[in-house]
Amino acid sequence: MWRDESVTYQVAHRSPAELWGLLGHIDAVHGLYYLLMQAVFAGWDGGLTALRLPSVLATALAAAGVGAIGARLAGRRAGTLAGLVLAVLPIIQQYAQEGRSYALVTAGVTWATYFFLRATADSRARWWTAYALTLYLASWLHEFAALALLAHGLTLWRSRPARADVRRWALAAAGVGTGLLPLAVVSAGQAEAQLGWLGRPGLGAWSLFLGLSAAAALLCRLLVRTGAPGAVALTRLALPLLIAPAGLLMTISLVKPWYVDRYVLYGVTGLALPAGAALSWAIGQRHRLAPPARMPAACLAAGTAVAVLLPWSLLVRSPESRKDDVVAVARTVDDQAHEGDGVLFMPARRREWLLSFPEVYDRLDDLALAESPTASRTLHGTEHDAAVIRRRILVAERVVALADPPGQPLDPFPQEEVKRRTLSTHFEVCERTRVHGAQIIVYARPGRCTP
Repeated sequence: MWRDESVTYQVAHRSPAELWGLLGHIDAVHGLYYLLMQAVFAGWDGGLTALRLPSVLATALAAAGVGAIGARLAGRRAGTLAGLVLAVLPIIQQYAQEGRSYALVTAGVTWATYFFLRATADSRARWWTAYALTLYLASWLHEFAALALLAHGLTLWRSRPARADVRRWALAAAGVGTGLLPLAVVSAGQAEAQLGWLGRPGLGAWSLFLGLSAAAALLCRLLVRTGAPGAVALTRLALPLLIAPAGLLMTISLVKPWYVDRYVLYGVTGLALPAGAALSWAIGQRHRLAPPARMPAACLAAGTAVAVLLPWSLLVRSPESRKDDVVAVARTVDDQAHEGDGVLFMPARRREWLLSFPEVYDRLDDLALAESPTASRTLHGTEHDAAVIRRRILVAERVVALADPPGQPLDPFPQEEVKRRTLSTHFEVCERTRVHGAQIIVYARPGRCTP
């Protein structure tokens, strides 16, 4: 479990009134997801399993949705393979086992896309209604799901639709946008606190985006040139879904950094669809091989896929695939801290590392804390001013400090500066332990370190 999952776990254990108070200050964009997780834990407080189970089920639902889209466009075999491709993509596997909203958003957008496909083919009101409601729900789980409207609009434009379909899509889009407006207004006011840590997309992000887009475009070109079933319609649907939401968000982020790949995770369905159709086409060409060569060719293809995907699949299941490991942090603090020791979080937002482990946190004296997260209606609580923090540190005999790994930038705020200065001036380091994404440093008065 890493720190974002820890946030989900804590917030899901607050009361509805406490959740409402929190959302007025921060994280409104995740409000519906937190409400869902409160219901999950109210029914079954199953720890990490309960935390991640909705994401697992949502990923299965998304794969089924991709399968349904692929089957409708390119045949049942292509659809089945597209669903399997989605399920084995490393980034999908990562968020399938994470207690956050992104797998659920992917499932919502995928099924909205299926309903969009049915609506443009059938034009009955029920399909347009299902489309609008599903995308509306997905957008309340994370408002960047609404960027799928752009992809669907491009698909519709390229399909030369009847005017009635354009009107119905515009009405559905207007309904989603209008219904999302309250969340957009509130979250816009929270954007600086919510996304202020983000930087502009770097070379790695752009390279990955362009590489995946090029791969999908090449697959689509192959399908069209070979006359694969449904290739043109699949291309019109898949490429906008992969390229438009992520591309728009990355472009906006050159001015206002808002882009993280998981915010538009659903876009990878636009890669899974042509990949599944291409695999189906390749299987259909097996008759071109001499019978003795077919089994070795199949084994070679399967072996190559395993060799490429297995290392990534193992990596995303390890703590090293996340920014930190709050379980390892809590275990280390539990081993090293004495009852009643002072504890400092450097910076304050790292309080997240212990909040999901009250059996560890409650043994310690949080020297900087002014108001708890629940009382302050925040995620991490509020801290005293610098003078009070210094005074409280100087009363302590031992202090356990939880800090970022060496080399990370230091927060310039007065509270953080006084923590560092007071510890370095009046205490000595007894023990320093590094775990993934964190370091735990035990301080004591000079000459009072104990084994």
